[in-house]
Amino acid sequence: MSRHPLITRTVPALRRAVDNLRKRKATVALVPTMGALHDGHVSLVRLAKRRASRVVVSIFVNPTQFAPTEDFGAYPRTWKADIAKLAAEDVDMVWHPGVEAMYPEDFATRIVPEGPALAGLEDRFRPHFFGGVATVVGKLFTQCRPDVAIFGEKDFQQLRVVTQIARDLDLGVKVIGSRTVRERDGLAMSSRNVYLSLEERQTATVLYRAMKDSAGRIQAGEAIASAMARGAEAINAAGFALDYFELRHGETLAPVTSRRDGPLRILVAAKLGTTRLIDNIAVR
Repeated sequence: MSRHPLITRTVPALRRAVDNLRKRKATVALVPTMGALHDGHVSLVRLAKRRASRVVVSIFVNPTQFAPTEDFGAYPRTWKADIAKLAAEDVDMVWHPGVEAMYPEDFATRIVPEGPALAGLEDRFRPHFFGGVATVVGKLFTQCRPDVAIFGEKDFQQLRVVTQIARDLDLGVKVIGSRTVRERDGLAMSSRNVYLSLEERQTATVLYRAMKDSAGRIQAGEAIASAMARGAEAINAAGFALDYFELRHGETLAPVTSRRDGPLRILVAAKLGTTRLIDNIAVR
């Protein structure tokens, strides 16, 4: 029978609960989320359980990573369903602070990341985003003091940014990336997929197919520019408004011009109707 996780809502309560775990020599894994949990999040929890003896999941819709024109108010919030999923996975604790607990009235400090945060991908279209992510993740790491933190590879630039923050600021957290979980037709699982109409949901699979096609062409020896242009054309032809479709170095996110430039990754962001989707795959 699954047990209900301990729910903490204030930093002192969270600290006491983590201290109690530490007294029992537990190792702690943190899975940061914004709620609206799906099977992709569940896969993060399961990886966390393999990497530590106790698992903390944070649920906090972080306002500082949303621009005024974005969907903070409409972002899906499914608290009861989320807790049921976490209870079924025997999660030990849920950290669920309010905005006032994370950003008190006199809050005046921000983390401003560089390096992979300035790769010219998400940052080119959402310049506010990684400052908000860096600040909230820095707070989560110092609040929860985990040994490891699990992030999905779907938000690949975010994964690289968070890894850099943990290393640069000596936060004592090992950041672990978990493979993207996909629907049967290849669409990457995302909380924002619920915004897609039935017709848009069918069209959305073009992103994954375009990445796979371009990756296959590059692997077969086709020129990078030609292979990537074909993928971009397919995405545009399907009715997406394409932000970027790029081949980058899989660690630094720097632009590449040759298959010999190192580990390669295709990254894409595009809007379908009102829904913005991102995805990426490795080029083997």
